[in-house]
Amino acid sequence: MASEVVQVSGHIIDSLILPKILDEIMDRRGTFEIVELSVGKRKADPSTARLKISASSPRSLRQILQRIARLGAVPVMPTDVRLVPAPKDGVFPASFYATTNLPTFARYLGTWRPVQRIEMDCGIVVDARTRRALCMPMARVARGDLVVCSPEGVKVAPLERARKREAFQFMTSAVSSEKPKAQLIHDIARTMRVLRRQGRSVLVVGGPAIIHTGGGPFLEQLIKHGLVQVLFAGNGLATHDIESSLFGTSLGVSLERGLPTKDGHDHHLRAINAIRACGGIRQAVRRGLLTRGVMHACVTQDVPFVLSGSIRDDGPLPDVMTDVLQAQDAMRRELDGVGLALMIASTLHAIATGNLLPATVKTVCVDINPAVVTKLSDRGTFQGVGIVSDAASFLRELCVALKLPAR
Repeated sequence: MASEVVQVSGHIIDSLILPKILDEIMDRRGTFEIVELSVGKRKADPSTARLKISASSPRSLRQILQRIARLGAVPVMPTDVRLVPAPKDGVFPASFYATTNLPTFARYLGTWRPVQRIEMDCGIVVDARTRRALCMPMARVARGDLVVCSPEGVKVAPLERARKREAFQFMTSAVSSEKPKAQLIHDIARTMRVLRRQGRSVLVVGGPAIIHTGGGPFLEQLIKHGLVQVLFAGNGLATHDIESSLFGTSLGVSLERGLPTKDGHDHHLRAINAIRACGGIRQAVRRGLLTRGVMHACVTQDVPFVLSGSIRDDGPLPDVMTDVLQAQDAMRRELDGVGLALMIASTLHAIATGNLLPATVKTVCVDINPAVVTKLSDRGTFQGVGIVSDAASFLRELCVALKLPAR
């Protein structure tokens, strides 16, 4: 039998971290002995547990330790991480440690070092000169970079349940088309106000349905009143927002009357062509061609936006980034200081952004399709709330909760 003593601390009982650790051990046919358990006497007090874990072989024990490390359990006598040079640009060593989006620490030269810019599905590189641990996307690792290649020496801080009731619990507990949305939206509005007072940012990840459903003016209001600091979208949202500004339609449908307009099917193409003739969205605003809408508000309020392309894009607009790796890097650069991500009517962009966000960023996923809301949590973004609603209704109610003036 192989064995190891591990320790875990925090709100491990009421956040169900300790039961999850025990489940992982038993599911992998290991055994455990609770060597020590100290339970906090008050709500703010942490609890600590020491467990002796045994398995039938060193390999089985290693697998158990790797799983429970993601729940914050680390050996009482930790070792440094094992570092292996990357064999070539864009390739990790075969045994690389794959990251989660939870706060992570790597032990190097006897010191626990926070992994900077943590996100899921990456590796960890240690800079021997600066002694920093960096989260590294696979495509950006360079030959010779020292890559962490063992769960030993890696510590993860699991998310704990909030000590008081709030909207932002785990995604799976909040997704329902039957839950009352008014209180959730008021909690989101309150969070936005608090974050702005703290100097932190609100990110909106939006799909074209925002424009199609008539939600564009409400998002424009949020931007104009300083409640959105970053926008991620694709060619679709920007194109139909500009179409609505120039022609009053979205996909050729009148946003005022809700009816198709004559020859409206080509309005989005004419909108793209007009922006391409100007050289870009910012140039169209400066020339006075684009005078309202979401993209106009981003330009006039100096709100950065990242537009990422797809293979089905018409045009696309000159501002759309068609290289996905460049788009990912551009998105990463805008995430510093983000405290809340509103993902509205966007499946692929929401999942892409969720992959880039640390678990400490509060996340709201809004979609009329419940499957989209749950898909985000299934992909690993579980630190948020899901709301089943059409985009315009959600944005309208959010503007009301924020007491923004009627447009």
